[in-house]
Amino acid sequence: MRQRTLKAAISCTGVGLHSGAKVTMTLMPAEADTGIRFRRTDVKGQGAIVPALWSHVGDTRMNSCLVNEDGVQIGTVEHLMSALAGSGIDNCLIEINGAEVPVMDGSAAPFLFLIECAGTVELAAPRRAIRILKRVSVTDGDKTATFTPAAGFKVRFDIDFASQAIAQQSLALAVTKGSFKSEISRARTFGFEQEVAYLRANGLARGGSLDNAVVIDSTGTKVLNDDGLRYGDEFVRHKILDAVGDLYLAGAPIIGAFHGIRSGHALNNRLLKALFADQTAWAWTTIAPGSAAAQGMNAPDTALAIAV
Repeated sequence: MRQRTLKAAISCTGVGLHSGAKVTMTLMPAEADTGIRFRRTDVKGQGAIVPALWSHVGDTRMNSCLVNEDGVQIGTVEHLMSALAGSGIDNCLIEINGAEVPVMDGSAAPFLFLIECAGTVELAAPRRAIRILKRVSVTDGDKTATFTPAAGFKVRFDIDFASQAIAQQSLALAVTKGSFKSEISRARTFGFEQEVAYLRANGLARGGSLDNAVVIDSTGTKVLNDDGLRYGDEFVRHKILDAVGDLYLAGAPIIGAFHGIRSGHALNNRLLKALFADQTAWAWTTIAPGSAAAQGMNAPDTALAIAV
């Protein structure tokens, strides 16, 4: 298992989910051990570089927003980070001419498509991962996020909304390239009709529409999108999509299990902070071909296990 990057550069244009601003973004190949980095092309000097790392997460209201030492921001990175994680991309330079990643259709699928079109290439350096050695958990009221040791990368998420259209949903799966693409990547972000005015008054969701989000009506019983849902449980699948992206801000793939109960961007980031604060809870490891971790990360779709 060696590190991977893109074979060629590829671009897209869209609007920011929260800013509503039009933005152009280019995914570019990068050298080994440089990780995932953003470069604001509308900002001059070294302050234009924003590392995609948990330690640079600032605002977590309705998204994961990165900020560097100079105060330069990149918002709503989670869907793109999820696609990079699901594609096994270790190194990538992302040039962007604005402060927010374009929302596209509200899922990770358009970014996955861009990566597939660009192609990927192996680098000379071995791939490293972060192995979870013991249980680490953070809680906020009825919300919990937990890491436990496991082979490969496994995710379970439980949600519970008062809305009849969502209600209780639970999903558990082994995250592999195959399962991510078929079971997770197309799940869209979602929101509620009655919250739109409040969010926009607070500078959020200004670019949101039925073209890039699943919207539930004011009664909480009906999905307003004409095309309905992409999965019967699209809501919990999108929460997993978000978590995969948030956790890839660890700076490397994780070998372990994540369990989120009503967790969101803030708690996901708190979990990473708690993990790295305990040096006995994790260790760097090289992913060797044929290892349990390598087999888990490259397993076919049959690795999927669902619990509802």
